Amino acid sequence: MEVPVELIERMKARDPRAFEEFFRTYGEKLLRFGYRMCGDREDAREVLQDTLLKTFESISTLKQPGAFAGWLYRIAHNACLMRRRRSKFLKEEVELEEALPGPGAGEALPWNRLPDQALLDDELRERLRQAILDLPEGYRSVLVLRDLEGLDTETVAEALGLGKDVVKMRLHRARGKVRNALEAYLRSRSPAA
Repeated sequence: MEVPVELIERMKARDPRAFEEFFRTYGEKLLRFGYRMCGDREDAREVLQDTLLKTFESISTLKQPGAFAGWLYRIAHNACLMRRRRSKFLKEEVELEEALPGPGAGEALPWNRLPDQALLDDELRERLRQAILDLPEGYRSVLVLRDLEGLDTETVAEALGLGKDVVKMRLHRARGKVRNALEAYLRSRSPAA
């Protein structure tokens, strides 16, 4: 996430239009991150609101504009952790379709698939969603930020207050856990099982 230095400076000067521009441009990304981490739409909205408020309150403390993405995602991550302490995440309401590429990104449109293929795709998507939500929070954070949000390793490390090697290790383990969960599901669906 590249935020123009000029926009950051306008936000530091408390320009209301700068905050509106920031929200229009980056609010959806923060909402999506909160949704992927929390597993609940209402919690994700609260995380977004808390993140925007904290950003507004503390933008003046940002020393290096180039570190903005890591700083911002750290705020969002902390807001999610605080939200988690206050409420239960309703895992059954998560729709991974929002986290995965949709039609137009190489995925077949639903009406172009056979019904049994559509059912298998939906079941696999649900298993993937559940596998991600079942990850320990430290692994899930890294996986969501790196693979779903597309942040680089250094920015993820900054956002979570971790070393790059720790991020790489957790990402590797998270991917392995998700892969194992999906393999177990697929083995259970095979005719030989």
